Amino acid sequence: MQLLTAQVAISIENAALYTNLEQQVQERTAQLQQSLTFEATLKRITDRVRDSLDENQILETTVQELAQVLGVMCCDAGIYDSEHKTSTICYEYRTTVPSVRGRTFQMDDESAIYAQLLQGRSFQFCFVVQEASRLKHQFAMLTCPIRDNKSALGDLWLFKPKEGTFDEQEVRLVQQVANQCAIAIRQARLYQSAQTQVQALEELNQLKDDFLSTVSHELRTPISNMKMAIYMLKQIPDPERQQRYLNILQSECAREVELINDLLDLQRLLAGNKSFEPEIIQLQDWIPPILEPFDERIQSRQQSLQVTLAPDLPLLTTDPASLGRIVSELLNNACKYTPPEGQITVNIDRVENSQMQDNQVPAAACFPSSILIQVSNSGVEIPAEELPRIFEKFYRIPGSDRWKQGGTGLGLALVQKLVEHLGAEICVESTANLTCFIVKLPIEQI
Repeated sequence: MQLLTAQVAISIENAALYTNLEQQVQERTAQLQQSLTFEATLKRITDRVRDSLDENQILETTVQELAQVLGVMCCDAGIYDSEHKTSTICYEYRTTVPSVRGRTFQMDDESAIYAQLLQGRSFQFCFVVQEASRLKHQFAMLTCPIRDNKSALGDLWLFKPKEGTFDEQEVRLVQQVANQCAIAIRQARLYQSAQTQVQALEELNQLKDDFLSTVSHELRTPISNMKMAIYMLKQIPDPERQQRYLNILQSECAREVELINDLLDLQRLLAGNKSFEPEIIQLQDWIPPILEPFDERIQSRQQSLQVTLAPDLPLLTTDPASLGRIVSELLNNACKYTPPEGQITVNIDRVENSQMQDNQVPAAACFPSSILIQVSNSGVEIPAEELPRIFEKFYRIPGSDRWKQGGTGLGLALVQKLVEHLGAEICVESTANLTCFIVKLPIEQI
């Protein structure tokens, strides 16, 4: 009897040992199977994100693959903005919880959490979310930084029911995926940065080619006309016709000189080599000689010129040569585009910057008052879509030169650079068949 009892006890013990061993084998097999699954998942994610140069696709792949292999309720990917210290949820994969995609969190608000993430630490915890989007939901959460050897680029957040936890293999998988994601994101950003630089270089190269083409054309045109006039002078003995060709020769020669001078002046301004030679001027006495050369031209075109100067204009310390060039170019532009019987107005006034209107030149807060020089002309209106381009070199508004008077196409570009040279500002308004250029010179500065 005792022998039977002992055998039964041994059998029970062996059965228990066998059951325990079977459980261990099953657990070990499950762990091995999980390891193989995670290894395959890591390889699949790595291959997919490394082959992509699209940051959006990288994050979307990472979030979706992790959520599915780990069977979580939700997986979020947040991207950091180091300048504004925010984290924005850019991508998520969810099953039952409400979406929070696009939501931005201030990293300072969760300083303890983000302080650890920024240091490269992963951790899990239980959390009760009281926010409207996830009201009174309790989660087991795992968060892991997306970080390379330079900095943290973002983070991954994974959510399980409150009774769940993330085991060691799951945590390690998330960390490995986050590392691969960080490398891929950095690679994608470098690629995008390189593409942006390539595009910028291509645009600069195109601008250079366009500039050289335009300059070559503008330089050749007067020369061609001069060659033609010289040839005709040799062929035609008639004094009257010779005088006509001499006038053409003189006009085209002046045009060539003007273009070359404009190019040289513009280059000096762009290079910062133009010197500032200040003098004290009284605008009431200084402006008439600037306007005098335009009298004959305005009369011949049956235009009218009205000049208004405020009586209380102060003495002005400025570079008179640069300021004179600005006014002359603006008047030349007004004469060119004002139709017969049209009116050109020059108005010079002193204004307090606090009185400036929103649609006028922005007031410089550190200068309480300014001199405003306004040159306007009637009979022409610049289309709103063309206004941003009128200060570009060689740019001409299509169809605007109705009288085919030509020009270098550099006048307004020079004006803008000369205005900057004087530390001033310029803007243009064009409405109701009227165009007005406004130059603002802060008095205290000059």
